[in-house]
Amino acid sequence: AASRALARRLRASGIGPESLVGVCLGRSVDLAVALLGVWRAGAAYLPLDPAHPRARREFTVGDAGVEWVVADAVGLAAVQGLPVGVIPLADPADDTSDDRREDTDDLHCAVPGPDTLAYVIYTSGSTGRPKGVEITHANLAWLLGAADHHFDFGADDVWTLLHSPAFDFSVWELWAPLTSGGRVVVLTEDEVRDPAAVHAVLRDERVTVLNQTPAAFKGLRA
Repeated sequence: AASRALARRLRASGIGPESLVGVCLGRSVDLAVALLGVWRAGAAYLPLDPAHPRARREFTVGDAGVEWVVADAVGLAAVQGLPVGVIPLADPADDTSDDRREDTDDLHCAVPGPDTLAYVIYTSGSTGRPKGVEITHANLAWLLGAADHHFDFGADDVWTLLHSPAFDFSVWELWAPLTSGGRVVVLTEDEVRDPAAVHAVLRDERVTVLNQTPAAFKGLRA
């Protein structure tokens, strides 16, 4: 319901197929709501990390030609002063209780084709200028389909979302569990930086699928 309400407001702002919308949020489950809302409007998303240096967000927005950004309170502070319009993630005027309206919204939802752009993520720029990589819905479906073929993920699995939404690996961490019936635990910014806190989450939430860099795994062992 929340993603439908966001999609309505996005469409009211002129956002639709072929649009690219920035998404800048603090680390929370609201990320899934925002991304689904963008897709329901027929657009593609560009993730912006409020924890990244401001210069990177400014470059990314300008290079991608983004005009609108979906933001929560954390994201609003991060994009303040950038040449973009801001669409709040949630609006007190949103009506998410009317089932009949939801049915009507579904009729107006844009159904993406395989070659429709799903998202754009920028490279780190460690070897030069960051570059935007365009990923279609077919690309994303192939990734998730390959995972389903090679692994036996299911409703009993618990995943962690540890990586920045502006890093491509977060796509796997978020959508693989949500498309296989599993559960995803979104760690806070403070938890991500603290190996002891990560270990506590793994234990308390009974996590079954963990994706980390070798350096981070060493931190957990310590």
